[in-house]
Amino acid sequence: MSDRILVVIHDAFEMSTLVAALRLHEIDVIGEAKSENVAINLLRRLQPDVILLDMNIIGISAVKIAVSMRKVNPLIGIVILTSCPDFRLMGESNDEIPTGTKILVKKSIVDFTVLCDAIRESKIAAVEKHKVTWINGNTSFQDHGVAVLMAHLTNTQAEVLRLVADGMTNAQIGRTRYVSEKSVEQVISRVAQELNVQPDANMNMRVQLVGEYYRWLGAPHH
Repeated sequence: MSDRILVVIHDAFEMSTLVAALRLHEIDVIGEAKSENVAINLLRRLQPDVILLDMNIIGISAVKIAVSMRKVNPLIGIVILTSCPDFRLMGESNDEIPTGTKILVKKSIVDFTVLCDAIRESKIAAVEKHKVTWINGNTSFQDHGVAVLMAHLTNTQAEVLRLVADGMTNAQIGRTRYVSEKSVEQVISRVAQELNVQPDANMNMRVQLVGEYYRWLGAPHH
């Protein structure tokens, strides 16, 4: 018997396209939701085996929704689709992701069966409390293995990079983190080193870092 899936995606076009593809691959989609409240109600009413979430849900992160759903059903399988290989760049904590969750980096999925396999395996992963698994292409990284893709940035470095991309000055970042501007400068310098951003007389270092941030985030930036 196929696992029963609840799909939670905000974008209507992406929802319809993904659900149609899942059904073509004989995945039993029993419900669709665009928000946390609707998703929780459907979870209680339909009792799905697996939740498929998109990270780009307006107003709340998929991680928080996943945590809420696990409180309702501790054994539910969870699969998260994301454009970003490190949730810290989105202001989230990788440590809050529920055990057994399968996370797929969207742009790396060239074979749809990878997603189908993740869905089928997620229920067992939840029951047996496996580590979080990131799937990039056909390669799986357990727990924090995906951090290799972000050159081993620390939590502080990832947060400072995100704040730089948000347009905050060193002084503003310092006030936000309760540290000196000098400390912020040192962190930014280290981030540039980790991401192999070289000094360029024709381009500001912060501009280069913002470009790197959006590249890893998987979002367009002009």
